[in-house]
Amino acid sequence: MAISDEPETVATALNHSSLRRRPTAAGLFNSSETTTDSSGDDLAKDSGSDDSISSDAAANSQPQQKQDTDFSVLKFAYRPSVPAHRKVKESPLSSDTIFRQSHAGLFNLCIVVLVAVNSRLIIENLMKYGWLIKSGFWFSSKSLRDWPLFMCCLSLVVFPFAAFIVEKLAQQKCIPEPVVVVLHIIITSASLFYPVLVILRCDSAFLSGVTLMLFACVVWLKLVSYAHTNYDMRALTKSVEKGEALPDTLNMDYPYNVSFKSLAYFLVAPTLCYQPSYPRTPYIRKGWLFRQLVKLIIFTGVMGFIIEQYINPIVQNSQHPLKGNLLYAIERVLKLSVPNLYVWLCMFYCFFHLWLNILAELLRFGDREFYQDWWNAKTVEDYWRMWNMPVHKWMIRHLYFPCLRHGIPKAVALLIAFLVSALFHELCIAVPCHIFKLWAFGGIMFQVPLVFITNYLQNKFRNSMVGNMIFWFIFSILGQPMCVLLYYHDLMNRKGKLD
Repeated sequence: MAISDEPETVATALNHSSLRRRPTAAGLFNSSETTTDSSGDDLAKDSGSDDSISSDAAANSQPQQKQDTDFSVLKFAYRPSVPAHRKVKESPLSSDTIFRQSHAGLFNLCIVVLVAVNSRLIIENLMKYGWLIKSGFWFSSKSLRDWPLFMCCLSLVVFPFAAFIVEKLAQQKCIPEPVVVVLHIIITSASLFYPVLVILRCDSAFLSGVTLMLFACVVWLKLVSYAHTNYDMRALTKSVEKGEALPDTLNMDYPYNVSFKSLAYFLVAPTLCYQPSYPRTPYIRKGWLFRQLVKLIIFTGVMGFIIEQYINPIVQNSQHPLKGNLLYAIERVLKLSVPNLYVWLCMFYCFFHLWLNILAELLRFGDREFYQDWWNAKTVEDYWRMWNMPVHKWMIRHLYFPCLRHGIPKAVALLIAFLVSALFHELCIAVPCHIFKLWAFGGIMFQVPLVFITNYLQNKFRNSMVGNMIFWFIFSILGQPMCVLLYYHDLMNRKGKLD
């Protein structure tokens, strides 16, 4: 009797397709008797059997044959003489096989543990501090100090309109190219410095200032892309008019044409890279859109709850991390790291997945690769390349590759990209706080050596776990909680001096 290569259980042996022969009624083997189906329902006839048996009799004999087969398997499966070890196998949690295994059960365990632990923390927090949620946390329409920022946000549309007029004049060849470049520099600079001046002159709420600065940065990035793309299209059009041959890799899918409709769509589209037309979806899925809106409301509420109930008490009861006891500062940073990570993950999910997809669905915007699997980043460079695809595409298109085309080395081009990112991070946080300590700027620039360190470790160990663990440690434990504490205490010191 042939035995299965992997006789793990009796039930496996009962249904295994490798069963070749079965014993006769007398317990002897007949070499000409084989099975043709894995279930044992269609056993081949014995060579010496009577060929005149009717089909009805054969059908009636099948249950008996199946019982005989089951009995023979039970009789001979997993006998002491059968080898129990036949192959070289690794343990499921060994480094060679861990990523080839399904860990759904461990994932469910983590969810259960998170629910249990956080439920206890919620009850403990409510018993200690009570209900801390404020009705006017996000925005209070009764607060007059926020209205100048709101009006400034609405007036930002003036700058794209001015950029459109400049491009229209350039298309009609009413102004020379150097003048076009200078006018775009003035317009883009004004779109960024105008909100900065408004925020610094008004003692507005922090959240209102951050919102206005984010809008201003988005407008600046879009205006730069709009001007740069049109400049390049004009250059290509002139090359074609002169009869110059363009490379095959350069595919101009659309002619050079300055249209206000294309600019208006670009301003509200979930992208920072301008082009006259975009891939579009055929229709709007209303049911899907409603579900995303409900999720957005729920996760926004969860984010506000964590900020008010957990982060605010922790930072209010802490000391300045650089001026107090080192052990105490480490304890505060570690205690702040978990709720801060929850808020950041909720923010990422709300903005990059829910809000941008909602906006894309309303506009039927087709390319919805707003992020990649950054949580699997092997290096810090992978994280910055995958977590924010709109900004990454803008950086590649309008900063990194233009630097390379002008002969700038790759390392310097990477440094320039991080420098621009650091400046905008500093503007979005320091301006609403009215504090210029360069904490955000230093945190982003600190990523540059981390890029080279994690790349070196990845190449040395050839193990994605090393770089991924370093990324998560820097990201969730050391970096963001430290910046939150630094900016909070500097903000409190500033308010104390003003009072």
